[in-house]
Amino acid sequence: MKLRAPMPELIGATTWLNGDVSKDELIGEKPTLIHFWSISCHLCKEAMPKVNEFRDEYKEKLNVVAVHMPRSENDLNVEEIEKVANEHGISQPIFIDNEHKLADAFENQYVPAYYVFDKSGVLRHFQAGGSGMKMLEKRVNRVLSEVE
Repeated sequence: MKLRAPMPELIGATTWLNGDVSKDELIGEKPTLIHFWSISCHLCKEAMPKVNEFRDEYKEKLNVVAVHMPRSENDLNVEEIEKVANEHGISQPIFIDNEHKLADAFENQYVPAYYVFDKSGVLRHFQAGGSGMKMLEKRVNRVLSEVE
C-alpha cells in the first residue's frame, strides 16, 4: 500500500473481538492507527504494551484498530486469539483476518505492521517490524498536530 492511498474498507473479517468498526466510522473526526499482529509473533507481543500506551494516551484523539493476521494454521483459533488479546490488554476492536482479506487489501505481509491514516482516511505512515516505536510515535504526533 502506497503512502497517500485511501484506507481500504474493513470488510472480510472472520469475526471481530471487542466490537467492530467500519471505515466510515473511523474517517472524519480523528486519525487512525491500524496495527497488524499475530499470536505467534514474539515481536508483536513485545510491542503491544507500547501500542496499548498509545491507545490509552491518545484515546480522545486517535482511533486504534488491531488486525490479527494468522501466519500459520495454529494462528486460526479464535479462542486462542481472544485469550492472547486479553493477556496483552488489547481492548480496541480486533479484526480477525483468518482469510487474509484485509491483509490483501492493505498489501500487508508483515507482523507487526503499523498504518497511520489521517482523519480523512489517507495513509500517512507505514512501518513494519518490532523496532522504531519512537518513529511511529513521532509520525502519529505529526498527524495529530495537523488535526488541532
